[in-house]
Amino acid sequence: MKTNRQALFVGNFLSHCGGSRQVCEEIAVRLPTEGWRALCTSSKPNPVARLANMMWTAWRNRSDYSVAHVDVFSGRSFRWAEAVCWTLRRADRPYVLSLHGGNLPAFASRHPRRVSRLLQSAVSVTAPSGYLAERMRAYCADVLLLPNALELGEYDFILRKRLRPKLIWLRGFRTIYNPPLAVRVLKLLTEQFANVHLTMIGPDSGDGSLRETHELAMDLEVLDRSVFCGRVGKNDVPNWLNRGDVFLNTTNVDNTPVSVVEAMACGLCIVSTDVGGIPHLLQHEHDALLVPPNDPVAMAAAVTRILSDPALAERLSRNARKNAEQRDWSVVLPRWNSLLSSVAERRH
Repeated sequence: MKTNRQALFVGNFLSHCGGSRQVCEEIAVRLPTEGWRALCTSSKPNPVARLANMMWTAWRNRSDYSVAHVDVFSGRSFRWAEAVCWTLRRADRPYVLSLHGGNLPAFASRHPRRVSRLLQSAVSVTAPSGYLAERMRAYCADVLLLPNALELGEYDFILRKRLRPKLIWLRGFRTIYNPPLAVRVLKLLTEQFANVHLTMIGPDSGDGSLRETHELAMDLEVLDRSVFCGRVGKNDVPNWLNRGDVFLNTTNVDNTPVSVVEAMACGLCIVSTDVGGIPHLLQHEHDALLVPPNDPVAMAAAVTRILSDPALAERLSRNARKNAEQRDWSVVLPRWNSLLSSVAERRH
């Protein structure tokens, strides 16, 4: 008997109402090219309605799909994954869990039994970074590394050699991403580079980070050197990135940020805090310069090195693009197809 080639994807499908397209949604959109049909849940804006829709869809359509894929985050979202997986077990459907978020290891250390119970109930568990896979193997011995992917052909590569002092920051404005650090770095760089400029791209999360960052730029008298662009469309990201030459990743907590991978694809020279999964994504002095978190002096010094050393800039730019090439959908999608097929066939 032929295996059913329909998969259920459970996650936040909120791109239609202004949210970013999550990895789960990207996989669901692309899998039909591998011969799959994708059933997706949920796109409900209200969190309670979204969870209810996830569980109802999993149960109501239980005879239609042969395997489910469930996103797992920390905090309240972890309860959602537990509830959905309970439903899937009642429906007798195998599932794959995908781990996300730099806070998940800390959450797991506080709730080890819950996390172990959920992860060990899955047929397979995936993680997008070596960091997350390594940290979560304490709760599930076999965690498969499947990196976040991008469509590399949509990102024009520019080999950076002699750089302009044009800084780019791309992330949602949230406290854990420490956006004020970029402004502090900008202020320090004005002492050496008269034409230094910072472009900050990303939506307001509503936690006050955007206001704090804007007010700091005013207080430090660098607002005239700063542009706050807000959210930009996914298709516009490559063009915005290529308006600069140095990418700042200022986060205090991280896993495998897509924004950094996008900067790598464009060939920007990356200066990042050395936190969470970043050392598993970037190699210091090879494809980026890594500095301690919340250290504007160290980050500004790293930027100065890149701006002053064309050979270093070229090496970082070239190697960053090579790193990104390993994360193209042409490489990653067949691995998802193989995994889901294996799970579905095992049950069959």
